Amino acid sequence: VQLQASGGGLVQAGGSLRLSCAASGSIFSINVMGWFRQTPGKEREFVAALTRNGASTFYANSVKGRFTISRDNAKNTVYLQMNSLKPEDTAQYYCAAHGGGGSLLTTSAYTYWGQGTLVTVSS
Repeated sequence: VQLQASGGGLVQAGGSLRLSCAASGSIFSINVMGWFRQTPGKEREFVAALTRNGASTFYANSVKGRFTISRDNAKNTVYLQMNSLKPEDTAQYYCAAHGGGGSLLTTSAYTYWGQGTLVTVSS
């Protein structure tokens, strides 16, 4: 499975961005897709995840109500719509494919990772 993340950029506080994650390869094995983010010197943290059929979504408390995760199975793409962005949302954002076991909130449960896309929110 290969994941390609895109859509990052520079935005002012209060603005919006939409990240995309295109999947290719043996995607039939992927049940859950997630987004994580990381800033220098800190551990990678969970942002959002959703199941293959999109029936269940999960969000970190810090982004709940502002971010929306969705997927287009026809395009093998997962999106992260980010609204009302704050300077503290500034980070490298990574998409990931869940390996089938473990908590959705932990990086260790995800087998495949994209290369990351940088989001910078100015105040």
